[in-house]
Amino acid sequence: MLVLTRKSKESIRIGNKIIISVLECSSGHVKLGIKAPREIPVHREEIYNIIQAENRAAVVSIGFKTKILENLMKGVK
Repeated sequence: MLVLTRKSKESIRIGNKIIISVLECSSGHVKLGIKAPREIPVHREEIYNIIQAENRAAVVSIGFKTKILENLMKGVK
């Protein structure tokens, strides 16, 4: 992990297209601004984890539904 120190109004650049700026530091909180192309998803960690869990559940559900459909189709023959 790269650890950098930045003050308010300073930025970090990731590649050519992503800029993370420190907007404000107060009371143990840091407010960040992120500029990234729309095609690059940017999420808070807890939201990212929820999305991943929902994606995994959807894959399991689709797999289950596919198995049911396959079994139904075997009965049609």
